[in-house]
Amino acid sequence: MLELLARKTLQKLPAEVAHDLAITALGSPLSLLTKVKAIKNPIELMGITFPNPVGLAAGFDKNGDALHGLSKQGFGFLEIGTITPKPQAGNDKPRLFRLKADTAIINRMGFNNKGIDHLVNQVKNSSYKGVLGINIGKNKVTPNENALDDYVHCFEKAHSLCDYITVNISSPNTPDLRELQNDEALTDLLNGMKQAQLKAQKESDKYTPILVKISPDQSEEQLQFMTEQIIASGMDGIICTNTTISRENLNSDDTLVNEQGGLSGAPLIEKANETLRLVRQFSGSTFPIIAVGGIISAKDAVKKIQLGANLVQIYTGFVYKGNGLIKDINNALK
Repeated sequence: MLELLARKTLQKLPAEVAHDLAITALGSPLSLLTKVKAIKNPIELMGITFPNPVGLAAGFDKNGDALHGLSKQGFGFLEIGTITPKPQAGNDKPRLFRLKADTAIINRMGFNNKGIDHLVNQVKNSSYKGVLGINIGKNKVTPNENALDDYVHCFEKAHSLCDYITVNISSPNTPDLRELQNDEALTDLLNGMKQAQLKAQKESDKYTPILVKISPDQSEEQLQFMTEQIIASGMDGIICTNTTISRENLNSDDTLVNEQGGLSGAPLIEKANETLRLVRQFSGSTFPIIAVGGIISAKDAVKKIQLGANLVQIYTGFVYKGNGLIKDINNALK
């Protein structure tokens, strides 16, 4: 009841104001008011035991500021970030918009974050002991030809503190970032990340899996190329998908539909599912895939698993439906 009341109150506020308040509350003792017991449904993937297959997607807690409270919401794992080497303000406000009639969100945040050193400090000082992923990106001012340096810097800082690292090359809100998904740029980036991973393993005796988060806006041909390159480079998994620049399947006549940025939530489900289906087809039956995008109900999550996902993540569904959605999905998947 308290969780529902808090969520309804926050949804009456401007979207980014509400989000910032939620992060503050989840990082404080107030988070105990929304505490729920996690459902046990363990999944083994990439050498990691996930307590249940429902995770929090990156973007909700960019800086690791709310690990304490998020660990009490019933998730089987948390992914924080996207984090960059240096702090950056992100794009100009307003940059986060709710499309309530569509159970959707448009964001053009632009990797606003406090930098990798802040996140590392937050994780080190956190009491969270569950499965943790850290999502890494490049700073806006870093040209694509130097992007590998940013990703390697973040990997080297974070790999010892988490269970896996996600390489985000698919956000639509950093200029030219998605160009890193193409041809030689992708091959060079992934090979460089593999070298960094193996170097870190040799030095620390810890192997940290690397997943690549991809866009739902790729052609079938490009998806096949990307999938094959991700596997050939020795990456450990794929996250399908990031937000979309498409405005298909929107019912709202709200002027906010014309805002630039990535669309998440219910309207994304078809594009995200088709991307998932193709990636599973191209990758074979055993390659690890985490599915995210458009999950608003337990039925949506079940469909992701049927299409070949090993695990699922939620963000927009969590914003609109709260931790009850995590329980519903887990019960359905059990």
